[in-house]
Amino acid sequence: MNNRTEEQKALFYHHNFAHRGLHTEDRSIPENSLAAFKAAREAGYGVELDVQLTKDGHVVVFHDDTLDRVTGQHGRVDAFTLEQLQKMSLYGTKETIPLFTEVLETYAGAGPMVVELKTGPRNTELCEKTLAILRYYKGDYCIESFNPFIVNWFRKNAPDIVRGQLATAYNDYLPAQKKPVAFLLSRCFFSFLNKPDFIAYKQGAVPPAVQKQRDHGTMLFAWTPHDASGEKDYDAMIFEFYRPHPTY
Repeated sequence: MNNRTEEQKALFYHHNFAHRGLHTEDRSIPENSLAAFKAAREAGYGVELDVQLTKDGHVVVFHDDTLDRVTGQHGRVDAFTLEQLQKMSLYGTKETIPLFTEVLETYAGAGPMVVELKTGPRNTELCEKTLAILRYYKGDYCIESFNPFIVNWFRKNAPDIVRGQLATAYNDYLPAQKKPVAFLLSRCFFSFLNKPDFIAYKQGAVPPAVQKQRDHGTMLFAWTPHDASGEKDYDAMIFEFYRPHPTY
């Protein structure tokens, strides 16, 4: 990691992080649910999760910008209040969209945690509120985002927190991003600005520009493997739908 001690690196190095908690492929334990984080805690895994804002400014744990896929309701998460969201079922189960504070209480520092901040229209507010919550959390954690400017916000405002840049292959950014922007993002060329301690890259071919950063001390995480075959190639794994050893 850039400017990190070996002790800080060891908190995350060669850990397996349950992607959105230890959810199940049959959806009986939904992603980003309290049940998923309880299962991860009991299995001894680190966890990865996603945070974003409700209409009335609460930090909740939910991945998609829209509710359609997971709840069957139509619309953006940030168009609904917390009260409205907590009445929505996750995949038809008894689980509902949890507050970030509820997840932290449930997981209770059982292992290291990767917190992804989602991009939205109120990024600064999300950063400020997420940081305020994390400052009271006693467990080990780091933050990450696909948005390099969110990562940079933490570099400026919370430089003590380990931070990561999420990235994926060039074609995955299209057509949502213009080609030049997709190229820059896929190569993590904004690292000169936000100076990530790790890059979490979609498992597969890693561009030489990203590998070069790893050669200079930036950790490389993989998302989202479905088996342990890639452990030899990455410094940490954000996995789903299999049961690896908690560390490797």
